[in-house]
Amino acid sequence: MSEFVDEAQVHVKAGDGGAGAVSFRREAHVARGGPDGGDGGDGGDVWLVADRNVASLFAFRDHPHRRAGSGTHGMGKARHGKAGASLDVPVPEGTVVHGIDGEVLADLGSAGDRWLAARGGRGGRGNARFLSNRRRAPAFAEQAELGEERWLNLELKLMADVALVGLPNAGKSTLISTISAAKPKIADYPFTTLVPHLGVVRFGEHELVVADIPGLIEGASEGRGLGHRFLRHIERARVLVVLVDLAPADGTAPAGQERVLLEELGRYQPALLSRPRLVVGSKADVAAPDTAWDGPRLSALTGEGIRSLLAGMAQLVEEARARMPGPQRFVVHRPEPAGVAVARDDSGGWVVSGRAAERAVALSDLTIPEALAYAQGRLRGLGVDRALARSGARSGDRVRIGGFEFDYEPEEGA
Repeated sequence: MSEFVDEAQVHVKAGDGGAGAVSFRREAHVARGGPDGGDGGDGGDVWLVADRNVASLFAFRDHPHRRAGSGTHGMGKARHGKAGASLDVPVPEGTVVHGIDGEVLADLGSAGDRWLAARGGRGGRGNARFLSNRRRAPAFAEQAELGEERWLNLELKLMADVALVGLPNAGKSTLISTISAAKPKIADYPFTTLVPHLGVVRFGEHELVVADIPGLIEGASEGRGLGHRFLRHIERARVLVVLVDLAPADGTAPAGQERVLLEELGRYQPALLSRPRLVVGSKADVAAPDTAWDGPRLSALTGEGIRSLLAGMAQLVEEARARMPGPQRFVVHRPEPAGVAVARDDSGGWVVSGRAAERAVALSDLTIPEALAYAQGRLRGLGVDRALARSGARSGDRVRIGGFEFDYEPEEGA
């Protein structure tokens, strides 16, 4: 079974934070020891990292779960918990990350690109952090924040200088095995190649990465045949080499093959038609003498036309590299929403969103009156009461912040 996988799902789970400790000094000759509870350690993050030593998404096929380390809890005597280890998850260059809803979250195009897939939970603060002139003996600490957790869809788009495009059995695999060290399966029946293959081609001072794309058929852009799964691997290629079969088994004329291939590329992504390309007739050694074809001819078996093809490929790739130093590579960064937002929910209540507000209630043990009063003060300081009042909240309305619900009561004088 082939180990090339270009689509996969991954479940990422960042580490949970550690809880803060509630502790007071207990020493001889110290009548009133102050609070000395330590902080919990932060949970580790999960990062997706583009790595040129990873060829496919095969590692996720049977083992999709990736988890970072959790922080440990704080302890007395101001001993802080240890932070959890972050996790770097290697993925191939050219990996596109989608949310479950299909939204593009990141495009890891080149080696070293990193994207934060799941943020670790923050460790809770120990009770020593809440000491103040008004609060001399805080008997509460913050709870641990849970690390983020979610499923992601990964999609690989090969990074290549040249993509070989042709109908099934047009000779692409034979050609790439001749000009590089790649060894794809070769046979005399259609759809021999079921996965893309990459080969490194050296010609003079030039070094090119060439991709053998499985055969396309008419209607591939609409999902017909096998080739539609691999059209995306053509997107990042700087140069296209279109192979037309000069000795086709079904008798389709070379010009007709070229028309079908270019139409499918244009339907899939019109910009591909403006990509530099070479159109070459393959299998010249077995072509009939009267085959109607005025373009370049080659034979991977006899070597006819190979040097001319490599020279043309090298020239077009060099020109493309000069115009654009690299294929369009970018990492999508979604800025984290700042502040507090208030919206109605389906039941007519109110939902308050915003990382700071959600943390204020998630990290507090609201069963302890002192901790509840502290959380309420935090929310007031963040402007949650004012935001609810501006949005039209009335006394008795249900308000949800994260996993916490309460009845809204406006501030006196608001």
